[in-house]
Amino acid sequence: MELLFDGIKQAFILILTGDSLVFEATLRSLQTSGSAVLISLFLGVPFGLLLALTRFPGRNLIVAIVNAGMGLPPVVVGLFVAILLWRSGAFGFLGLMYTVPAMIIAQVIIAMPLVVGLTISAVQQLDPKLRLQALALGASKIQVLITLVKEARLTMLAAVIAGFGAIISEVGAVIMVGGNISGQTRVLTTAIVELVGKGDFSRALALSFILLAITFAATYALTLYQQKGVGVWRRTS
Repeated sequence: MELLFDGIKQAFILILTGDSLVFEATLRSLQTSGSAVLISLFLGVPFGLLLALTRFPGRNLIVAIVNAGMGLPPVVVGLFVAILLWRSGAFGFLGLMYTVPAMIIAQVIIAMPLVVGLTISAVQQLDPKLRLQALALGASKIQVLITLVKEARLTMLAAVIAGFGAIISEVGAVIMVGGNISGQTRVLTTAIVELVGKGDFSRALALSFILLAITFAATYALTLYQQKGVGVWRRTS
């Protein structure tokens, strides 16, 4: 218990003194995870809508792959991304290995199945008559899609929560493609691993508490918005 209290005390000291390691790792964690979530939403929501609303040969196989991808081991993602981005890999000419973009790519691959899968689930739970009603009222296909997204937004927000929580706490893939380079690719999770390896448990605990605080704050804010929407829906229904 003494070690835990010491970790909490160290966390406050590091924050109040403006420790460079803390701010560097924290800002880069927010940069990489925030970018990955936004990209995952930009790519995953349209793909999820396509799978939810259309039928074509091989669709069930794709949905099965998406569902399996929700439990994809991050270290496996890191391995494949590293192979592709390595100097002799298919995309080695881009020079992305051990850079922030490489970390974002790995995190997008981890978060994408969650976004796509939860989008499919959210849209398929809607009343089928809603789509037909919108079309009957003269809505275009784009307007119908916008209507469906608005109706399913509270459930789809779970995809944002799940995706952000999964990637900001991820370490295997990030350290494999990012390398934990000070001043370049070090994030909170990789910094914690490094400190534990050095036996600096107090600072490792301090960074752990900061990571937990960021994760909880982001999740709490999104949950408040989600539950506020549920309350409005109940009052108007």
